[in-house]
Amino acid sequence: MSSPAIASVGRALPPHHVTQAELTEALRSAWAAAHFNPARLDELHRAVGVEGRHLALPIAAYPALDTFAKANAAWIEAAVDLGEKALVTALAQAGLAPADLDHLFFVTVTGIATPSVDALLSNRLRLRSDLKRTPIFGLGCVAGAAGLARASDYLRAFPDHTTAVLSVELCSLTLQRGDLSLSNIIASGLFGDGAAAVVLKGAARGGTGPRVLATRSVLYPHTERVMGWDLVDGGFKVLLSPEVPALAKAHIGHDVDGFLESHGLKRSDIKHWIAHTGGPKVLEAFQQALDLPSSALLRSWESLRAVGNLSSASVLFVLGDLLEAQVARPGERGVLLAMGPGFCAELVLLEWP
Repeated sequence: MSSPAIASVGRALPPHHVTQAELTEALRSAWAAAHFNPARLDELHRAVGVEGRHLALPIAAYPALDTFAKANAAWIEAAVDLGEKALVTALAQAGLAPADLDHLFFVTVTGIATPSVDALLSNRLRLRSDLKRTPIFGLGCVAGAAGLARASDYLRAFPDHTTAVLSVELCSLTLQRGDLSLSNIIASGLFGDGAAAVVLKGAARGGTGPRVLATRSVLYPHTERVMGWDLVDGGFKVLLSPEVPALAKAHIGHDVDGFLESHGLKRSDIKHWIAHTGGPKVLEAFQQALDLPSSALLRSWESLRAVGNLSSASVLFVLGDLLEAQVARPGERGVLLAMGPGFCAELVLLEWP
């Protein structure tokens, strides 16, 4: 069976940019009354390797978001605006109009909306009334890869259709200012805001972009408390275990090898590695487990440095960087991979035609 193709990747960042130093200073001031060790804050923020991030709102607006209702209302407004920019950009790059979409997958883990953001965008962009919509919540960092996989699954059943996967993550609007846990301190230095959209075409629609040859999902049993949210009165309280890098290092090599072997391939057959920017320790775990040279994940490292971990949008940003560079040659293969709450992994095998 012919495989669906990636036609384009559109990316969008909010206009409010802050350096890591500026954000650290703002948090130092906010947490001063709690007698938090400012040197420890500085140390943790330096360790995540992020130099700057984009925020959904001006930094001065965040103290007023003192309830979950206020933060989530801000999330809905900003998510629709940023999602529109990413989706319109992706469609334009693919030479398509909004009405050409047959199915829209929307992924997020940083806010809640009913009707969902894909419905709000359907009205704003005048998408077709018979558009299929699939909003997906709760997959976290892995959702960009998972959304790409589910969209390609759909296109194998409907090869004459066109789909888009839209990820919008506004991590800054989830910050719990009353939480001085190590997880929250690290998250406050690591996660940023952004949106990415990927347009895919079924095999019958043609296209020159990389083909999605295969996908695989892996769920690791009894790891529910490794990553995710605890829902508290103030909203989403981050759950981020120090076990994440160790789990990545222990499993991802075996999982990738098994995935490739099932398609008659091995690691040496892969030219391009597109990895979620989970943080320095996670990227190091990927490199060590897969025995990759440091240059293999250079785009992931650079994305982490420039904009931080954008949760589900991160791996799509790295994919967009690769496509924009136009370095892939016909016949070359790539593996797109991400890990997230579950604890789980998603693997996507690509080939350039």
